[in-house]
Amino acid sequence: MSFQPIDAMFDHNDWANEQVLRVTGPLNETQLDQSFDMGRGSLRRTLLHIYCGESVWLARWQGKTETPWPDEEEPASVATIAERFAATRGERKAFLAKVTPSDHERVVTYRDSKGRLYRAALGDMILQMLCHSAHHRAQAVNMLRRVNAGIVELDYMYRIRQTTDERPQTFAIDDGPMTSAI
Repeated sequence: MSFQPIDAMFDHNDWANEQVLRVTGPLNETQLDQSFDMGRGSLRRTLLHIYCGESVWLARWQGKTETPWPDEEEPASVATIAERFAATRGERKAFLAKVTPSDHERVVTYRDSKGRLYRAALGDMILQMLCHSAHHRAQAVNMLRRVNAGIVELDYMYRIRQTTDERPQTFAIDDGPMTSAI
């Protein structure tokens, strides 16, 4: 497993979380707690679930087998949730900075939220966290659209196109000659 794509996935994950939180910030309590038949049932609970997943998976990577799932019922503000994401992101970056390619195959024992004991390779656990967050973030974006909070574009290539000053120029290809997409 190459580190460069994983690093890019984490950068995108953190950016996408920030975009969702940015658009969610101005919502009122009624919008945050509006009932939906998707995700964890409300936007606030879904955001808390994403954060809890990232926090719990990090603890499991660190070898903390007994990691209880945090409370998703609390009426945490969007600012509080954002602070928690930031703290976990910093702790995760410090952990991942020490991970070597051979560590990806290291087997870690952990308990799931129902108390069942499992063993998995660290690399698979890392990918699980990223996939879990993306899945529930998509639900949060759907909820944001339903409360008329606006459209949140989280597509990876959308982000790449927004940061062209920092990246090599990309091109769009059609039936004719190559043309710059910038």
